[in-house]
Amino acid sequence: MKHNITVYDIAKEAEVSVSTVSRVLNGTAPVKESTREKIMALINKYQFQPNALARSLTKKETKMIGVILPDITNPFFPEVFWGVENEANSKGYTFFLCNTSGQPELESQSLTILREKQVDGIIFMGGRINLSNCSQELAKEVEDIAKKIPIVLVNGNLPDSSLHRVIINEGKGAEMLTQHLIDLGHKEIAFFGGYDYVSTTTQKVKAFKKTMKANGLKVSNDWVLYGDFSMDAGKKLMADILKREKRPTAIFCVNDVTAVGAVKVAVEAGLKIPEDMAIVGFDDTILASTVIPELTTVSQKSLELGKNAVNVLHKLINNEKVKKVTVIEPELIIRDSTLPKSR
Repeated sequence: MKHNITVYDIAKEAEVSVSTVSRVLNGTAPVKESTREKIMALINKYQFQPNALARSLTKKETKMIGVILPDITNPFFPEVFWGVENEANSKGYTFFLCNTSGQPELESQSLTILREKQVDGIIFMGGRINLSNCSQELAKEVEDIAKKIPIVLVNGNLPDSSLHRVIINEGKGAEMLTQHLIDLGHKEIAFFGGYDYVSTTTQKVKAFKKTMKANGLKVSNDWVLYGDFSMDAGKKLMADILKREKRPTAIFCVNDVTAVGAVKVAVEAGLKIPEDMAIVGFDDTILASTVIPELTTVSQKSLELGKNAVNVLHKLINNEKVKKVTVIEPELIIRDSTLPKSR
């Protein structure tokens, strides 16, 4: 069998032009059915795969997009990526996936690699775009690359940024969760997890405090406990709160992962959830419906976030007009970890 088959070889053997073969491969224009069948037979015969680099030289595109995310072990981000993948595949894109652990130097490295790979566009999640006070240097790096490659930010922003964004209304989600707990009769509510310099945390805390105040309730600073976004954080913070003489009756966790850790330690200490203490998460990841009791949480519409990010990026790649900010509304998901407070 002939090796290193090119589009020119296919065109020569099919006795058609190279552009006709390209139209069949890319589906960009109609081709006579008999001609298409002849070309497809040769493509299958030689198991021909179009060369991405050659395509990038002729069409100025690679049909590849880069996805930068901060923590592949956090279920939320793979779920967003699933939405990205499903939508992007339907549009003929493949991926470069970069896991940065939220470290600026790894984000910079990923941006450089994706630019070298000549991706058509980049979807950026987490890390610097979630810093409450991102440095001008880090922000400028992304802005500069965006002048050459379309970039869409997911659930984040940069100072003085003109970049396109797809976001969930996290503040509203936090208000919904807090009000749910208050409506159940809880007046003493603590907040667990996250960092006070990360916008996804500060938005939730701000909305939590605002909703408590609107209901005439006070928030003790001793009950706003930061850590990180991990299960271990939930375990440590719950262990801390259980040592105290006065305990809250409900816990608002920064995400589902932290909530699972909190539930584990509370149950091990002999507490019944939600009879003795209500616990809520945030994100509605797969963890929320697999832990016992199943978690009340807020859906960030992860699949919808991913699909919308691809749709916005696809329009930018094709020089189409698209609004700067796409906002997706959250949804309160009530499960077994909350019940009316015993009187």
